[in-house]
Amino acid sequence: MEIPSTFRDKIIGAFREEGSSWLAGLEQLVATYLDKWGLTSLGPVSNLSYNYVLKVVDEDGNPGILKFGLAGRDFSNEVRAIEAYGGTGCARILKTDIDNGVMLLEQLIPGTMLSQLEDEEQIIEKYIKVWKAIRRPRPSDGEFPSLGHWMEGLSRYQNSKAHLDGLISEELVLKAQSYFRESSSENEELLHGDLHHENILYSDVHGWFAIDPKGVVGNPYFDLVSFLTNQLKDNPQEILELRINRLCDGLSLERLKLLKAALALSTLYAFWAVEDGDPDWLRPYQCAEWFLKWIEEDRE
Repeated sequence: MEIPSTFRDKIIGAFREEGSSWLAGLEQLVATYLDKWGLTSLGPVSNLSYNYVLKVVDEDGNPGILKFGLAGRDFSNEVRAIEAYGGTGCARILKTDIDNGVMLLEQLIPGTMLSQLEDEEQIIEKYIKVWKAIRRPRPSDGEFPSLGHWMEGLSRYQNSKAHLDGLISEELVLKAQSYFRESSSENEELLHGDLHHENILYSDVHGWFAIDPKGVVGNPYFDLVSFLTNQLKDNPQEILELRINRLCDGLSLERLKLLKAALALSTLYAFWAVEDGDPDWLRPYQCAEWFLKWIEEDRE
């Protein structure tokens, strides 16, 4: 079975021994569920991240996506978030075994990623439609984690070797914590938690749909940040400010509130990347510095 080395490295970097153990049993786990659910594998998707994802067909030739992740709270949060969306704005779940970290999802065909579009204005327009489609009230069961749990990562950073090495400035960390506290309890709802370009796909049946929600509760401003800081190639600062302005206009948001939420989460993203040994940690860190610059300019 094909398990790319980059995927192995990412899993071990994020989950250490637990990840190594999971990888060791992955081939058998895949074989078990292909047989149990009557599926044929067509091979893994091209952009594997923290889950092993296969394109499959069932015994009637219907396509699907078979997804394997480390069983636990993060996986169950994703399942419950997908169920909360109920097939509106987000790909449906067809079967699941939460205890073993396995789910079968509908496949969005052709599955064009939002990142494959070239016109930034068009990208933002499509993004706004999907963002609106998946707004849901805070679940009454209280089982989803809050963004506050995520932000505890910055406290870990302050006690880490990366902090001692000065990779992320103390000023930025303190401001991130302060700005998060300012807005964390306002208008809390169910958030996707990772709504960026590669998690929005085009379907001939549904149009543009979300995939791979994290399932977390918080202020909806925070559900824009992974999109803001993603896929910044040519003229990144210019594109980032364009996104901020267009999202504020299109969603009737307060610019300063969005900038503060963006600084808080992008600083956390930078620490997560450092913690996982990801060399791309400088991208969200640079974004956090730009957010701070614009916050200070807007206050003048």
